[in-house]
Amino acid sequence: MPRPFLAACALVVISGACAAGDGGSTPIATDRPSVTDSSLVVPLGSLQFENGFTNTVNQGQSVWDGSETLLRLSVASKTELRLDAPNYFSPQFSPAGFGDSGLGIKQQLGPTPGGFDLSVVLSLSLPTGANAISSHGYDPSVQLPWSLALSSKWTAAGMLSVYWPTEGGRRNVTGETTFLIDRTLFSRWDAFAEYAGDFPELGAPRHLLHFGTSFRPTPHQQVDLHGGIGPSAATLDRFIGVGYSFRWQVWKR
Repeated sequence: MPRPFLAACALVVISGACAAGDGGSTPIATDRPSVTDSSLVVPLGSLQFENGFTNTVNQGQSVWDGSETLLRLSVASKTELRLDAPNYFSPQFSPAGFGDSGLGIKQQLGPTPGGFDLSVVLSLSLPTGANAISSHGYDPSVQLPWSLALSSKWTAAGMLSVYWPTEGGRRNVTGETTFLIDRTLFSRWDAFAEYAGDFPELGAPRHLLHFGTSFRPTPHQQVDLHGGIGPSAATLDRFIGVGYSFRWQVWKR
């Protein structure tokens, strides 16, 4: 594995160890490893780090990327600010480098009396990456993640999104829909199955089947393992990834 991955992994683990045991009484809820974001914001006064590493195989080329770091800072009871740190990509046959960074805000709109949770996420990708990797554009997106508890162990969730990525110097408006079923296996362990579909203005639709599991060794830390396949020709062949997330209480509520 390339040295930047090892350095980032060590930093994540050390930071998580320092934060362990701190972060309020609410259990951690992350936007990873599923494509579908959580419908919840982090608790007020908390800073959450979500991190991971993924190996993707597509048309015979293997790509490593990490540390997939998303920082989420709660500034109000239902509002958080978000920072997508630059991700390092190491393709098998192409130059390696960092991707673009991003800024965002997430507003929780639920829960409703029926237990339906909904949030809206507004983001902007910034062209800070390497020349061969960056989109070279300021790319906005809007996401609407939702969730509904079906029972004490089963949850349904999904997300409707619109992205405006820059591809080849022009916008390629892309709609995305996801649907997820999550099953609690034990008190701190759950698993999910998910479908995600991208429908770009230019190009063929891309479909993804995604499976994963997450475990919380403490209420404020999470480790995850996930993988998926692309059943359509326009989608990647397969991928597998691992992640580690933790939450830190920055100030008292």
